[in-house]
Amino acid sequence: MSSEGAEIAASAIVYPGTVLGEGCRILDNAVVGKQPSLGKRSTAKRDPLPPTVIGAGATISTGAIVFAGATVGENAIVGDQACVRERVTLGASTVVGRGSLVENDTTIGDRTRVQANAYITAYTKIEEDVFIAPCVQTTNDNFMGRTEKRLALMKGPTIRRAARVGGGSVLCPGVEIGEEAFVGAGSVVTKDVPARTVVVGNPARRLRDVPEEELLENQ
Repeated sequence: MSSEGAEIAASAIVYPGTVLGEGCRILDNAVVGKQPSLGKRSTAKRDPLPPTVIGAGATISTGAIVFAGATVGENAIVGDQACVRERVTLGASTVVGRGSLVENDTTIGDRTRVQANAYITAYTKIEEDVFIAPCVQTTNDNFMGRTEKRLALMKGPTIRRAARVGGGSVLCPGVEIGEEAFVGAGSVVTKDVPARTVVVGNPARRLRDVPEEELLENQ
């Protein structure tokens, strides 16, 4: 374990081999570098995992768990009781809110905010400057565990740059949320959402374009 310049609480557990960047903080009862315990029927990869890497200035908050093979970018925050699984990459200055779970083989871009109690399923791609509101749920398996056919088709959503997903929304497997798109609270997204489009409802339907003054480039 490389820990020079890092702050590690006495009650935290940091597994051997973990790389800790300058000025990062591992707070009370956090666990970093944990190996996964996979069930016999798990579809997750079982390859050996590289060390966990925690970037400079990042914070792993109280009771959070970051698995082996994950990379947490500089100045990112993993909130209290949040969990980041193996082979996840969190970009610089990302935030994973309290109690949120980011499943294996997921990538989250710089400055993205995943708020409290969100579930980010395995094999999801989220680009930079995305906003994920509280209690958003993402899915990756249209067959819900039935038939071997699902294994080749398993895929989480793709959420493009600066998109926003409202509280309590559900994103179905493989959907793409376009750049700067806006998903209204409580929506169920069953189809791709075009860039700069507002969708609402169950199933989500186009309401209007995103106003020019709300685009990230105009902030």
